[in-house]
Amino acid sequence: MKDLTIDYTLRATWQMVTKMYNEEARKFDSTMAVGFTLLSIDPKTGTPSTALGPKMGMEATSLSRILKSMEEKGLIERRPNPNDGRGVLIHLTAFGLEKRTDSKDVVLRFNEVVKDHVSEEKLKTFFEVTDIINKLIIEKKIYT
Repeated sequence: MKDLTIDYTLRATWQMVTKMYNEEARKFDSTMAVGFTLLSIDPKTGTPSTALGPKMGMEATSLSRILKSMEEKGLIERRPNPNDGRGVLIHLTAFGLEKRTDSKDVVLRFNEVVKDHVSEEKLKTFFEVTDIINKLIIEKKIYT
């Protein structure tokens, strides 16, 4: 049997989570990407379009397609940024707020079920390990 690598385990698990979220999102006539975007937009003040990509870890072109689709479905609207005449704020519509609640419920359900099956100590260790991996990557300690 081949040894599992950390990389393989992370990728395989994330692919399963993505598949699960997309299957659930289909029930709401949506996708995981749309749900993630809804959760990344500030529901009260909106979010600058330029801040959304980095916040989500997405490229601008991918995000542009998602935002266009969301606007066509009536989930978001673009408004001029009152603090920056050149900028645009992405705001959730009433329908977008409703779908944001659906997305939040799905994520909270996932967390709830995992917490029911994994001890607090193991979850703490999981978060410590992922934090270390993120720091090693940010500090460029893996590849220079």
